[in-house]
Amino acid sequence: MRRILATFKIALRALFRNKLRAFLTMLGIICGVAAVITTVSLGKGAKAQIEDQIASLGENVILIFSGSVTRNGIHTGWGSSGTLTLDDAEAIQREVPGVTVISPEVRTTSQVAAGNENWYTQVFGESADYFALRQWPVVQGAPFTELDVRSANKVAVIGQTIVDQLYPGEVPLGKILRIKNAPFIIVGVLSPKGLSVQGQDQDDVVIIPYTSAMKRLLGITTVRTINAQVASPELIAPAQQQITDLLRQRHRITPDKDDDFTVRTQEEIAERFNAASETMRGLLAGVAAVSLIVGGIGIMNIMLVSVTERTREIGIRMAVGARSHDVMLQFLIEAVTLSAIGGMIGILAGIGASKALTYWKGWATLTPLGWIIISVGCSAVVGILFGFYPARKASQLDPIDALRYE
Repeated sequence: MRRILATFKIALRALFRNKLRAFLTMLGIICGVAAVITTVSLGKGAKAQIEDQIASLGENVILIFSGSVTRNGIHTGWGSSGTLTLDDAEAIQREVPGVTVISPEVRTTSQVAAGNENWYTQVFGESADYFALRQWPVVQGAPFTELDVRSANKVAVIGQTIVDQLYPGEVPLGKILRIKNAPFIIVGVLSPKGLSVQGQDQDDVVIIPYTSAMKRLLGITTVRTINAQVASPELIAPAQQQITDLLRQRHRITPDKDDDFTVRTQEEIAERFNAASETMRGLLAGVAAVSLIVGGIGIMNIMLVSVTERTREIGIRMAVGARSHDVMLQFLIEAVTLSAIGGMIGILAGIGASKALTYWKGWATLTPLGWIIISVGCSAVVGILFGFYPARKASQLDPIDALRYE
């Protein structure tokens, strides 16, 4: 142990003899490890944010969208055509076991106005159960009721952004909000939710009864989405299949035809987002891996140069009793020390870059302790792999030839 510590001190002295060269050698490792830490931090942060956003949809929720991803060979996308009706929603609640809550949904964007102020925002038409289904509490006032839905009353629940833009410093309850020139009375204010996975402001929203949206604003008879909640996670898969079978039957879709709707669960939506982020993480990880390899090649190159420069020193050490494996251990420790110090600097740089992205861009980042340990280990392994050949070459020098070397 004492011999290893002594060798380590000699290695550090040799490295600090030429600080600039040592730093430039470590630069590849620093960039590689920093890229790994930043990539992992962004990936973990995005995944956590996605999970939070999916959880905000509510528990045990199944989403039924009008339109299908592929219909008659054409990519139409979710919600692209009005194929779902209120009768479909009622049939799902009535005929699918385990479905406890249903909320038909229509969406539009509109200019809304209050007094002399106006704002362009999203308007959602939902059922009275929507707030409980989405676990989105009303912090001021109260949500609209089932009676408001049946009567298509002109009442609205608004997000915090609408309050800030149209009613700064005021309590908006009971005030009039004009949506497409139709006056709606504000009955509640939602708790703030912040940005979604796509970076959209979830608080920039007005929620009204879906009947009011369909009759008073849009003049339509179909809905864009049906939100269905089942009693337990075990019922999600069978309910999803039963909803699909029921809608195919109701829409008279023959076995050789594609669905004119899309049924998705929270898990499937999360998988879609994660698949997209995994692709980006894979590309960034490839860049990080290349940086580590380039850093390792730099270490090997400098260590070979060091062996040549210190040939006489090696000869003297061997002449006074150092054995081949002592010389090999010295140069191997130098290589590992270079890569380990570079790895630690890279970790600090990666964490700093992650914090900077969070501060300047608002991107969610999360740096797991496990990956910090892995990064240190990887940089040490790079030092061993790329330092082994120069160390072995140094240990095989002939002491007499080494002493003669000028």
